[in-house]
Amino acid sequence: MSNADPFKQLEGRPVLATYNTYAEAQKAVDTLSDNKFPVQNVAIVGVDLRLVEAVVGRLSWGRAALSGLGMGAWFGLLLGLFVSLFASGEGSTFSLLMLGLVYGAAFGIVFGLLSYAFTGGKRDFLSRSQLTAEHYVVRCDAAVLGQARQILGITIDPSPAAPTTPSDQ
Repeated sequence: MSNADPFKQLEGRPVLATYNTYAEAQKAVDTLSDNKFPVQNVAIVGVDLRLVEAVVGRLSWGRAALSGLGMGAWFGLLLGLFVSLFASGEGSTFSLLMLGLVYGAAFGIVFGLLSYAFTGGKRDFLSRSQLTAEHYVVRCDAAVLGQARQILGITIDPSPAAPTTPSDQ
């Protein structure tokens, strides 16, 4: 068995088509799948990756406590439900759920405040991150490349070295 990185092997496949968005590349692979093409021979590769972080607000003591309360309450509710499944009738399911909710929320507030205190003011903002690519390349094993091109309606332009997609024509 080879120890080679399987993802590096995917990069060696010929390019079937290039798309501007992941949704377009996914649609192409879905079209192949719908036509009974062996999609295990295909890979979608994001090219020129970048991380985009959108700042959505300021983090404060109040937000840290509220965030901790929410996460702790959900965790406590789940724990209360789990305990109620195995409890031997000594407490009602409702009371175990409420105790889990209350204790979870209290613990969550404390944990949220402590974690905010340990940041030392170095990250006083909330954000969402997304990994995006400049474009997406669909690669295909050479043995079935012609079949994939036929299904997607891709023709080879003799002047450039790259195939064209139906939207390029």
